[in-house]
Amino acid sequence: MAKPQRTLRTLERGILCLVIGAAVLLAPRFLQGTRWFEMVAGAYIVGWFALVLGIALVGVGLFQRNKQQRP
Repeated sequence: MAKPQRTLRTLERGILCLVIGAAVLLAPRFLQGTRWFEMVAGAYIVGWFALVLGIALVGVGLFQRNKQQRP
């Protein structure tokens, strides 16, 4: 029975978390003067959490991929 591709899914999730975290942290620079500014600017903790989680998921995914490729 084939083992599911967990590393690819982990890498995809990690990259997605990195993109979301970067978007939340960079959005207030582009949304100045709008109603969305206050909401997004107040979510900076969520942005940092998403970045850290994304880095961790990418690290785990790369580690698992490297572990599977070794005999």
